[in-house]
Amino acid sequence: MPTAQPPAQATFTGGFHAEALSRFLQSRDEPGWLVQKRQEAFARFESGKWPTLRDEEWRRTDIRTLKLSNFAPPTHAEPSAAARAALEPVRARLAGHSGTGLVQIDGCVAQRPDGAGLPSGVVFVDFDTAAREHPELIRRYFQTQAVSVEDDAFAALHGAFFTGGAVLYVPRGVKIETPLYHLIGLTSAGSVDLSHMLIVLEEGAEAALVQETTSAGRQTPGLHVGAVELIQAAGSRLRFVNIQNWDSHTWHFSRERALVGKDAQLQWTVGGLGARLAKVNQEVALTAAGANAQVNGVMFTTGKQNLTYITRQDHQAPNTTSDLLYKGALKDSSRIVWKGMIRVEKDAQKTDAYQKNNTLLLNDTARADSIPGLEIEANDVRCTHGATAGQVDEEMVFYLQARGVPRETAVRLIIEGFFATVYDRITLESVQETLREAVETKLRV
Repeated sequence: MPTAQPPAQATFTGGFHAEALSRFLQSRDEPGWLVQKRQEAFARFESGKWPTLRDEEWRRTDIRTLKLSNFAPPTHAEPSAAARAALEPVRARLAGHSGTGLVQIDGCVAQRPDGAGLPSGVVFVDFDTAAREHPELIRRYFQTQAVSVEDDAFAALHGAFFTGGAVLYVPRGVKIETPLYHLIGLTSAGSVDLSHMLIVLEEGAEAALVQETTSAGRQTPGLHVGAVELIQAAGSRLRFVNIQNWDSHTWHFSRERALVGKDAQLQWTVGGLGARLAKVNQEVALTAAGANAQVNGVMFTTGKQNLTYITRQDHQAPNTTSDLLYKGALKDSSRIVWKGMIRVEKDAQKTDAYQKNNTLLLNDTARADSIPGLEIEANDVRCTHGATAGQVDEEMVFYLQARGVPRETAVRLIIEGFFATVYDRITLESVQETLREAVETKLRV
């Protein structure tokens, strides 16, 4: 695989400070309302509290070695030919199973959707184009209903400096038959990605989108501070996949929230595979009767990786359903933290919510923390949660070895079977295959 060349010299000094914001804004041609939102987010970032191990949400996620001064906001440097070539295998794989797509490298757009085959009225563009050509869409939905800069310091940082990302808008009753894709890559030393994903489905609309992050051609720290907003009107159907597969040098932080309307259906699949350290807040809000959400998670860590996923199923209306299944496997001295919450509001009667996390430890030095939780204010609900953690069953290994299967192969087959219950829930076969291959790769490390 070709080694990516570094981008043009960055305009800014390291860090995300007031001077960096001023120069960042000067380098961009954005409407006044968007500039104001950035400035308000930066004020929140400056005045807010930086997370520490004393905070309940962060006490299992140690970011003391993260130095923001080692990074800077992305520039508008055009991705090099070598950077494009380094990510081409991943892009080709995604394109082979999808329709049109968007590629972003080191914070800059490298490929825009061509729009071919998309139904009339559909908007699928990079975020900068959306802000320029569809300002009414961005003003209405961007950080107004789902993700907020008030959430934490990283959400505020993202709100001030976000760059790139994708916007998908599907009008009422329109169905996109072929999945779309969004590839985010980091290839250069000290590269930063601050992309924002916004998906809006109007009443009765249907779509599927696969977002994947990856790294190539570098052995130095990278930083991703992102956000995902999924907004579904009544009767809409969305399949959204985000696979995080950074290298082991990348810091990953993301705030992600879906609003699922009346009789709408969401299938949200997450792959937590890469990164040096990751902390993701994933929330699903079922806002009206009949809303349904299925959340699938596959996590696999090796080396000294530390992944934290905090999930929330927020039932705000009666007769809503959610079903979450997260499975993880760990090797070496890595760590996975999963903390889940089912929240049922006072008026959300007839809620049906399920939450399960299973973790497989492949050696004695790995660590898993599974923390399920319930907060229920209604009195006519069915809510179930559970979590398990354990090692590969030696009796199963012996059973396979007794039939001539080598131990290494036996363990691999058991792990594949462990994840199969998650794969079987995923309705996009290409995503099933991608996750299987990623898990096999991690097993060989």
